[in-house]
Amino acid sequence: MPTRSFRAAFERLAPDALADWAAIPVTIVSDISAGHVVVDPRIRPLRPLAMGTRMVGQAVTARCDRSDFGAMLHAIDIAGQGEVVTVDAGGCLQTAYTGEILCGLARRKRVAGLIVNGAVRDVDTIAGWNDFPVYALGNTAKGPLSKEHGTVNGDIVFGGVAVRPGDIILGDNDGIAVIPLGDAGALLELAQQRVRMEEQWVRELVSGRTLIDVFSVPEAI
Repeated sequence: MPTRSFRAAFERLAPDALADWAAIPVTIVSDISAGHVVVDPRIRPLRPLAMGTRMVGQAVTARCDRSDFGAMLHAIDIAGQGEVVTVDAGGCLQTAYTGEILCGLARRKRVAGLIVNGAVRDVDTIAGWNDFPVYALGNTAKGPLSKEHGTVNGDIVFGGVAVRPGDIILGDNDGIAVIPLGDAGALLELAQQRVRMEEQWVRELVSGRTLIDVFSVPEAI
């Protein structure tokens, strides 16, 4: 089908709200959601993120047909500062859906990052940037063959997780989590509670309590 591109009318979160999420590790989000919001772990950053930093922003979504990067082009064009271009390429590793030129434009626009369930290229250059995280399933030198199809800012499934435009994308060196926009407030509260709980566990262990006591492990049968 022809590429359709539009600026989705989702709620734009204040920078403070996104900063709160940037303080939450993906592991914490996984624990409070029983792992349901964490995408396929094979989708990895091209370079490790600096220690203690995270990629966070609202999703601009795209679905690319096989060997066609039309939707990728549209998504990068409409993505704004602080957003994350989130591209479902169906796990295809036979075509690179983005490279140095496209990612370079996104970086200059101060897009928060780009994630693709598929392949990228120009890895040496992109991985040399410490201010623009790119996650991908893999890489290949082969470029796309067309730019006429796909959809932009519609609902997609990315690495096994549903993503709607405006959902919060949180990434670190452990993986990527998708926080549904409508649940963001409640999940943030749970995540912050979990962070405090884990800090308490550490204090108790440092004080000399055993793992069995701290985690209330039942006696072995």
